[in-house]
Amino acid sequence: MLVEFSVIPIGIGSSLGSQLAEVLKIVDASGLPYKLNPMGTVMEGEWDEIMKLVKKCHGAIMKKGERVVTTITIDDRKGKPDRIELKVKSLEKRIGKSLKK
Repeated sequence: MLVEFSVIPIGIGSSLGSQLAEVLKIVDASGLPYKLNPMGTVMEGEWDEIMKLVKKCHGAIMKKGERVVTTITIDDRKGKPDRIELKVKSLEKRIGKSLKK
């Protein structure tokens, strides 16, 4: 399954970089395939391992503040591994050129 998630601390000001860096350290240490984008992080893995990781990220930010909003989008498709890369390649093939990444 592919999961895009974002963890947004509320009430700590407009600069979120240090908190988001902490989340990405957790994601990177998990060993799961992931891609960072400007609005969140896409990961690939099994339900339980991804949900455990999202919970860990949410909890890490919650420890430092009073409020956190975590959004999760799930794309679950049977029998299609390596979708974190192949999904974009499929679209590029249909368009006939490389897209910005």
